[in-house]
Amino acid sequence: MPGKYSQIRAMMAITRAGLRSIMRSPSTVMFSIGFPLVFIMVFGFMGGGSNVSFKIAFDPATDTTSDVYRALTSISAIKVSAKQGQELQEDLEKGRILAVLNIQKNTTGSSPDYIIHLKSSEAVNPQNLASFKDIFLAGIINQMNKGKYPDAPSVAAVNPQIQKIPGRIYRTIDFILPGQLGFSLMSASVFGVAFLFFSLRQQLVLKRFFATPITRPYIIMGEALARVIFQMLTAVIIVLLGTFVFKFTLVKGVETFLEIMLLSFLALVVFMGYGFIVSGIAKTESVIPMVANIFTLPQFLLAGTFFSIDAFPTWLQPLCRILPLTHFNEAMRNIAFEGASLASCWQNIGVMLIWGVVAYGIAIKVFKWE
Repeated sequence: MPGKYSQIRAMMAITRAGLRSIMRSPSTVMFSIGFPLVFIMVFGFMGGGSNVSFKIAFDPATDTTSDVYRALTSISAIKVSAKQGQELQEDLEKGRILAVLNIQKNTTGSSPDYIIHLKSSEAVNPQNLASFKDIFLAGIINQMNKGKYPDAPSVAAVNPQIQKIPGRIYRTIDFILPGQLGFSLMSASVFGVAFLFFSLRQQLVLKRFFATPITRPYIIMGEALARVIFQMLTAVIIVLLGTFVFKFTLVKGVETFLEIMLLSFLALVVFMGYGFIVSGIAKTESVIPMVANIFTLPQFLLAGTFFSIDAFPTWLQPLCRILPLTHFNEAMRNIAFEGASLASCWQNIGVMLIWGVVAYGIAIKVFKWE
């Protein structure tokens, strides 16, 4: 007498078949692993330190009435951080700010009129700091001297003693890798799921499944599980390569790695919802890339994948901050470099879950079986 039909075994059979199908697709493997690894290698080989930047801050005690202060704040090449207190201290420790400047009047009554004191961090690339101090600041002071003191005196001088505070080195890879992992997860989730279920429907594979005892939820879970397993393997490869080859920071080691994997799993589930939407509303296979890019392309460009969203105009930043990929990138960077826990990233995770609820709510309405 035949045994009872097992939905779980049938689902796992679909999962195994789905995995074989994924591994046999060069485009899937290239999109999921190839492109992100290329970007990681390019940025990884660009250097181990922080980016050359003239993002600075001013000490609260700075003489803001001085000509030196007005000259510095009027130069477009200098970006002044508005952060203060602990936030400013953290940015300095992580090398996000090149230096904190304190401009004080020379009380000796002799030349120069002002002394510029610098406070920086060990996380800052010494070459960048030297370029700012010895070339950039020196050039500005020389230009001011030509106008105010064409002969001997000087309007300002930089204190040669730079105050250094301890700081963890923030490498280029610490910013790039989370963005590339998010790029991989979103691309594979949206495009992979959309093409997969559209193809299964067009080739009447789903219709054939209906002739078997397996129920519809297990069909979807089987195919989705294959996608999740493959993408989690790519996430492991990307993180381990970044860690062992390019010194990507995992503050708490294995604990941080496991939290990143949990976050990646959550992101996969959320992004796959939009793949189901695309597969349901696309009338032809050629329409899938266009529809999918409406959702994915703005996020690749605006969600902090390749550079910080602080670089965008102020009016655009609120839009950047509501995107789910933005919150994945921020949460992963906080977990990997800051040592934050998943629980402390509840706001980022909450926004991602809201996007997920919306996605699956729409997917239920538009998903087609035939």
